[in-house]
Amino acid sequence: MPVLTRLIPSPLVVDIRPGALDDLACVLADERISHSGRLAVAVSGGSGARLRERIAPSMPGATWYEVGGGTLDDAVRLASDIKAGHFDAVVGLGGGKIIDCAKFAAARVGLPLVAVPTNLAHDGLCSPVATLDNDAGRGSYGVPNPIAVVIDLDVIREAPVRYVRAGIGDAISNINAIADWELANRVKDEKIDGLAAAMARQAGEAVLRHPGGVGDNDFLQVLAEALVLTGIAMSISGDSRPASGSCHEINHAFDLLFPKRAASHGEQCGLGAAFAMWLRGAHDESAYMAEVLRRHGLPVLPDEIGFTTDEFVKAVEFAPETRPGRYTILEHLDLNSEQIKDTYADYVKAIGS
Repeated sequence: MPVLTRLIPSPLVVDIRPGALDDLACVLADERISHSGRLAVAVSGGSGARLRERIAPSMPGATWYEVGGGTLDDAVRLASDIKAGHFDAVVGLGGGKIIDCAKFAAARVGLPLVAVPTNLAHDGLCSPVATLDNDAGRGSYGVPNPIAVVIDLDVIREAPVRYVRAGIGDAISNINAIADWELANRVKDEKIDGLAAAMARQAGEAVLRHPGGVGDNDFLQVLAEALVLTGIAMSISGDSRPASGSCHEINHAFDLLFPKRAASHGEQCGLGAAFAMWLRGAHDESAYMAEVLRRHGLPVLPDEIGFTTDEFVKAVEFAPETRPGRYTILEHLDLNSEQIKDTYADYVKAIGS
């Protein structure tokens, strides 16, 4: 039998460069995603509305839909509105909430999704998951990958810098997530998808090792590419394993235990990754990760995002409850609160304040 290759679920178009937004209509036509220009464009009332004024003249056949928030009800409503028209594709133009609503709506009506993020806050811009608030809190819904991802670096530079910093934390946390996956393979014989792991790891390493900063186009290019590759890695593996380990469990614990005080997803994941690397005994790697996070203005200690040591210990102890069935360094060590506190004290001494 001949050796078979596998088809990688990935966008047809990945366009990352300054000025990409102005060429959106041409790119979609050239790639045969929308020759007619009949597009359903979901935007927010903020940055999306401002960008609408800029690009609407180049997209005369588009119908624009303002999305109120990032809830399941918002996404269902958007799908219902889009279903009443005749479109080639759905375009999500805005932040993570808008893109997730557009992902869900596009999947519901059977149209391809074009992701046009206005910030780089997390790796969801190209992932096969839509995260939406619902009556039970927050849910994750499986959706197809975007058919195209268009990232205008000029638009990214206009977004608040904290969104870029959050994306850095999320990308770098891949390194810890892969270490957790490898641990699960050794201890629990959990199967690793080598291609997905390689893509997610190299995406994280590219951001970690890059000497540039949030104001450099070269760095923003690498960060955007890393987030896209991470989304594709999740599609390849069929779940979030390549990008979600103990770091994300700690992040979810913050969100659940302190919902009104939680920091951004990427800030919490970066902090969680640096501490989790210390827990696994990778002390040099943990210290370097903390150094890079600090250089980019990200937190490496809980008090830098408004949490006490005791609250951080509580979050780490609770973290395994957030992802039942996922095996990470937290489940492996099964530390009690006193042991977590002692290990955290060593971490603080090593990385400094």
